[in-house]
Amino acid sequence: MIKLIVGLGNPGRQYEKTRHNAGFLFLDALAQEIGCTWSNESRFQGWFAEGSVTNGKVILLKPDTFMNRSGQSVGKIARYYKLIPEEILVVHDELDFNPGIVKLKKDGGHAGHNGLRDIIAHLGSNGFYRLRLGIGRPPAGKVVADFVLSSPSKPEWELLVQAFDLSRGFIGPMISGDMAAVMNKLNT
Repeated sequence: MIKLIVGLGNPGRQYEKTRHNAGFLFLDALAQEIGCTWSNESRFQGWFAEGSVTNGKVILLKPDTFMNRSGQSVGKIARYYKLIPEEILVVHDELDFNPGIVKLKKDGGHAGHNGLRDIIAHLGSNGFYRLRLGIGRPPAGKVVADFVLSSPSKPEWELLVQAFDLSRGFIGPMISGDMAAVMNKLNT
């Protein structure tokens, strides 16, 4: 049963539509769909919203700490609401998948993703769920950091939006706790 959905990204206008902000962009679309409003919550070091989906209530969080310190924000809100890692879904960009590919997984390492690394450190666990939004890998010779902090091409953006649309359809079942069924559908 998912109670908190965290989108990963970097604050600031210069990062708004970059590949690394896929998590923020997904949450913005979800918040708009379920009609909730963002407020800046200093106690959680991030942007916070609460909303209802068909199957229950959900908390949304966009850490305002920059990607590499996302765990500070996630740790604070998890402690405040007494959430266990299995009740948390982290939405993030995934280099290992082509644009438009989306997969759900639980547990695992950080695979070099500094936002995930910090969340694992602050929760003391890797037992949370991850919604992995494919952004693809940079062309040979291009620095990964430059690639993730740049905007996707128009075709890549369209594929990312399609992945957002597909994924939002599974939020209700995730809130209900039907994670195995969602994984079976999303991951095939």
